Amino acid sequence: MGTFSRNTLPSEIIAVRDTARNALDPLKPAGKPEDSDESRCLALSSRTNAGRELPPYYLVYFLLVDLLGFPYLGRWEKTAWIVPVRIGGRLYGIEHRKMGLGVFAPALNPTATRSGTPTAQQEDDATEIVACIRRAVTAAEPYFEWRAEQAATGTHLNVLNRSPGLFSRYEFFRGRFLDLREEYQRRKDEREVTKTKHDFGEMTSVRFPAAHLSDEAHWNAQAAVDAFFSWTEHVFIHLAVLQGRAQTGADVAELADSDWKSKFKGALDVTNPDSKKHYDILLELRLQIRNFMAHGAFGKRGEAFEFHSGAGAVPLLLTGKQKHKYSFTGAPAFADAKAIAKIDSFVKHLWSGSTAPAQEYIESGLPTILSYVHDGTYAKAMASCKEMSEFLEHLMYRFDSAANMDW
Repeated sequence: MGTFSRNTLPSEIIAVRDTARNALDPLKPAGKPEDSDESRCLALSSRTNAGRELPPYYLVYFLLVDLLGFPYLGRWEKTAWIVPVRIGGRLYGIEHRKMGLGVFAPALNPTATRSGTPTAQQEDDATEIVACIRRAVTAAEPYFEWRAEQAATGTHLNVLNRSPGLFSRYEFFRGRFLDLREEYQRRKDEREVTKTKHDFGEMTSVRFPAAHLSDEAHWNAQAAVDAFFSWTEHVFIHLAVLQGRAQTGADVAELADSDWKSKFKGALDVTNPDSKKHYDILLELRLQIRNFMAHGAFGKRGEAFEFHSGAGAVPLLLTGKQKHKYSFTGAPAFADAKAIAKIDSFVKHLWSGSTAPAQEYIESGLPTILSYVHDGTYAKAMASCKEMSEFLEHLMYRFDSAANMDW
């Protein structure tokens, strides 16, 4: 991210900048080295304990570099950036290293060949530096809000990918349902008979283990369906990005705020007969099971009342429609096994055809990168599974290098 000049800031943010600068006093930019030893001693600096209390690295960078224009040094070995500062005329470095952000104290011994332990004076200075920066970060909050709004409208954004974890949650509950259902089938005829003697005679009780197994299987099936829809709410957004249907942060935010139907249509073409068939089935499943659990747990088909009539008790359904809110009829309820089977069928459909190359990318856990939509990178990678595999190998190498700060 580049710095922002005075001309790019709205007038109200210029006032915030002045307030933040005053809050930062007496911390100043270091300026040019005062002697020949300063560059060397800063390179041999050591982390202070007090510096561990700094705010997040991005807030410190945006405050000092973007907003206040402090000069900074670029990438170094295992270091992303360094902002040289002075307090009381003494030199320090605010550094974002592989092991985190910190205030680093230079080696004071001119003959030193390695970093040492910060002195008591340096720890005191670091404490004051942290206090100054924390005050200024608080004062700069309106700037951070403005800065975030500017970032959200652009393409220099990564969309975080939680898909692997969300899908693993579905697989966990699905696996538990299948195991419990299998155990239920094995034990459905089992009886546990207990005889207890009392003063008034002998009492016999019978327990049916399968009854509890059936309940547990049902609960896990419901949890699996809920986990599946949570995953789709997330994965559909990444599919929209990979296919160029969401191109900016504003597009992603709008899609994230939309309902499930809009997310599905952002990821898959519902004019395709197979996709439309799955869409209709999942929509009914969502209404019956996920909404059933999320909105008061009335019946799966919306049965909230029983109507007393000459025919006996009749379920009265809430339709969710404005024109006809109540009904005696509704779609058949999904059995648990059928619901899981329908989901499995959809997942297989999702990773077929034109969206097949996206599977490996999404399962990698890497974020989707909006700038790759605009420069055609994703369009090229989505051309085939082979293209995507080759692209992913290169991209994972770059992410690993950045995480290790191997510049």
